[in-house]
Amino acid sequence: MRIGELASLAGVSTRAVRHYHHQGLLPEPARRANGYREYGLRDAVALARVRRLTELGLGLEEVKDVLADDAGRELREVLVELDADLARQEEEIRGRRARLAAVLRQAAEHGGLPEEGPVSEQLAELFAQMARTSATLPGPEPAMAAKDREVMALLETAGAGASGPMLDALRDAFTAPGAMERAYAVYGLLDGLVGVAPDDPRVAEAARAAADALPAEVVEAITASPESGGGADSGRREAWLTVLTGDLGPAQREAVRLAVELVVERSR
Repeated sequence: MRIGELASLAGVSTRAVRHYHHQGLLPEPARRANGYREYGLRDAVALARVRRLTELGLGLEEVKDVLADDAGRELREVLVELDADLARQEEEIRGRRARLAAVLRQAAEHGGLPEEGPVSEQLAELFAQMARTSATLPGPEPAMAAKDREVMALLETAGAGASGPMLDALRDAFTAPGAMERAYAVYGLLDGLVGVAPDDPRVAEAARAAADALPAEVVEAITASPESGGGADSGRREAWLTVLTGDLGPAQREAVRLAVELVVERSR
């Protein structure tokens, strides 16, 4: 039979047959005098076996190993390994579906996803509380509030190291009585520094308000030494200052810098 007939018999394409030849998975018959290759029953059986093995999920190199006369592993060994790998993939898929279900619940409960999402259910609830607080205030939401949400979403994504305690402390800070209102007052002060000179008295006022709004838990997370397993040393603080102030105006950057300095000084 010709290559097209062989491919049709095994349920694959002629391109796949040529690829298997190229990969050394399927012996390639010599050409006859007419220039065509002639395939027999043994070739069809070998091709069908290659197809069955690939449908089980084996890669072509694994199929080649199985089919080789001097295979390093028996077929059963390869299939046991494949089954374990599929089990790991199955567990990963279940975890991803659980996270996706949580995101879909957020969308249903809060009428959509936050712009910074997807985030955890706890952070989504905090963002929803911020939206409710903003809705009670006159005018549009302060730009600094949106930036704070971006930072918290970044902290959650970073997850490990100092980021985890910092995020927990920030998230808990908003649950204290009156904390949300104080935070929005600080956001308003910082928004008011757009276009202001860095040495304007309002900069120091905003810095003091920002430092006062941070509870002890947040201070500890920011200033704890690396040895304590907590927050950040001075190098890490500088990195977070860059994140916090990268797109702010000069006076806003100065206010945030002063606030962090006040927080650090008070913790000593």
